[in-house]
Amino acid sequence: MSANVRLAVPNKGRLEEPAASLLRRAGVSHERTSRALSVPVRNVDLELLFVHSEDVCELVADGVATLGITGFDLLAESGTELRVAAELDFGRCSLTAAVPVASPVEDISEFEGLRVGTAHPVTTDAFFAEKGIDVTTVPLHGSIEVAPKLDIADAIVDLVSSGSTMLVNGLRQVATLLESEAVLVVDNDPTVERRTNQIVTMLRAVVVARRKRYVLMNAPRDALRLIEDIIPGLEAPSIMPLGHDEGMFAVHSVVDADDMWQVLPRLKQAGATGILVLPIESLIA
Repeated sequence: MSANVRLAVPNKGRLEEPAASLLRRAGVSHERTSRALSVPVRNVDLELLFVHSEDVCELVADGVATLGITGFDLLAESGTELRVAAELDFGRCSLTAAVPVASPVEDISEFEGLRVGTAHPVTTDAFFAEKGIDVTTVPLHGSIEVAPKLDIADAIVDLVSSGSTMLVNGLRQVATLLESEAVLVVDNDPTVERRTNQIVTMLRAVVVARRKRYVLMNAPRDALRLIEDIIPGLEAPSIMPLGHDEGMFAVHSVVDADDMWQVLPRLKQAGATGILVLPIESLIA
């Protein structure tokens, strides 16, 4: 990978810390001061650019950065034709249309003629145009939820994670425009893909690993078939004789993290003992 590869990284907001954690887990070794706008990576031919999440897509599209981490909602809003090289499994939220609790509106079709405040005017216009619903989009920046109270808008389109902020501001959700999470974006140019393959592979490996657990256990011979059915692993579990005891085996496998609550009791019931569950740093399947 050539030394002019630049990765644009969020420098503030909800994506900043998860993105920094992802880079650390991928072994991207660098030092950053509070004023640094860019830093070289010590162990990879890569430069990190610290920018606003909203600017990442434009910087990648313009060639200033080679690839970048941003939200899928911001990619959709940018109008650029960048490729999603990886979904990063953090920053999950929904771009949602909402109205005041007291509003008579119950369905998205009833937005006809309303003023809609949003920080995502491009996505909002495209959504309502596709449905043939005529709205007046009111572009806003920050504090979108208070727009109806200030009579700036009749409804809003805003990002929702837990929905608590909308409830506090007396709003209720009517429809979801799109689902979003952090993504790694790159240009569609084939030469860029070749130059970024190393960093894309490493970041994907960390994302995949976060969803998996490495499980080790001891088991008697007559339990192996049942255990193999419970935890098939990536292809099949690794099974090795345990010391000098010909009747006992060590079994190693990779299991989905979300399945652990169901898997562990079944393994114990099948006869497994000494079950050990470990996190995985990186996984290339």
